[in-house]
Amino acid sequence: AVTSEVIVGELQRVRQQARIERVHFINKILVFYQLKLTDWNGSKFILSDLKGTTSIVHDLGSLWAEVEKRIGYAIDPLNTNLMEKIELSDDR
Repeated sequence: AVTSEVIVGELQRVRQQARIERVHFINKILVFYQLKLTDWNGSKFILSDLKGTTSIVHDLGSLWAEVEKRIGYAIDPLNTNLMEKIELSDDR
């Protein structure tokens, strides 16, 4: 008999790993704005700057609005120059 048993622990590990990878990629963008994103208990995120100022980001959908509020101007995370810098940082 074939079972379709779901192993909850394994799915949780996969979800956490995907979340860590998203944060890692986003930080490649945020470093150019002197900001950093960290995971907070797998449910929210903490956005921090070099001064130690932090704010809670409830989901990645609201991240860019919070970044723009923090730096004081609109950004384009898909800006060609920014993407080139990210690609160069991957080569290191």
